[in-house]
Amino acid sequence: MQQVARRGIHFMRRLHGANIPEDMIVEGQNRVIDASLTLIREKAKLKGELVRALGGAKATSALLGVPLGHNSSFLQGPAFAPPRIREAMWCGSTNATTEGGKEIDNPRVLTDVGDLPVQEIRDCGVDDDRLMNIISQSVKLVMEEEPLRPMVLGGDHSISYPIVRAVSEKLGGPIDILHLDAHPDIYHEFEGNKYSHASSFARIMEGGYARRLLQVGIRSINSEGREQGKKFGVEQYEMRTFSKDRHYLENLKLGEGVKGVYVSIDVDCLDPAFAPGVSHFEPGGLSFRDVLNILHNLQGDIVAADVVEFNPQRDTVDGMTAMVAAKLVRELSAIMSK
Repeated sequence: MQQVARRGIHFMRRLHGANIPEDMIVEGQNRVIDASLTLIREKAKLKGELVRALGGAKATSALLGVPLGHNSSFLQGPAFAPPRIREAMWCGSTNATTEGGKEIDNPRVLTDVGDLPVQEIRDCGVDDDRLMNIISQSVKLVMEEEPLRPMVLGGDHSISYPIVRAVSEKLGGPIDILHLDAHPDIYHEFEGNKYSHASSFARIMEGGYARRLLQVGIRSINSEGREQGKKFGVEQYEMRTFSKDRHYLENLKLGEGVKGVYVSIDVDCLDPAFAPGVSHFEPGGLSFRDVLNILHNLQGDIVAADVVEFNPQRDTVDGMTAMVAAKLVRELSAIMSK
């Protein structure tokens, strides 16, 4: 997929070199962008209408896939994750009931608006400045259809920036963020890329989109990560002190006085024993039950969420990590729905 996108970008560069009029290229790009957003808009409108017709839902989780992987600093496999997560969610190996008793096959609890066609957009030569805006627009389109709330399937962690930006702008103010990850992803830039998956939370904090940012599961952090954390007032909870922090983290109360809570789960927050299908193996991580305890006990109104960095290309042959990611999505979607 990465090679296909690069071919598209190289093709567009050749067109520029051949003196093809710039306005012709931009007009074509705009048509593709409009078509892509129209698909999300109309699917969100349909699903919102159906949920409203059923009645009884104050908040419904809406799956939105953002299959972007090119901002990963190592492997680009997360671009292939959304369909693998959906396949695991509905594969029939388990029932549709979450641990809290909600049924995810109830459209009042969970619906699906499909995937933003990221690679097709990039194939037209659209750069990351515009792509980030397109992702934000797609999230806002979902939020426009009450009672839908975006449950975003990544993709690498760079997508959290445009999602959080969209949520904050749409709700009209900052939010609290619970970020579970092995890494703080708060470099000012990484390898010269301001949209790197290692820089997404620097962009979020610079933009003023979060009041509080709690980072849990951290075990790969350097001096810049700590300095950036101090600069932005980030609450960083490292695994080396997790036994001491556990009680607090399993009884979090977030979102009071702001527009709600955003939850971002990088699958590599888990120890590789539980989730080997990730790009960066970081031993010493959270157990799956640790994560569920944090989520199930969280007090706060979750207005949107993402599950990112599952890499199917590194998963076991029987798709173990796909099932792990799927259960994270199921449980988080159930918590978010009302």
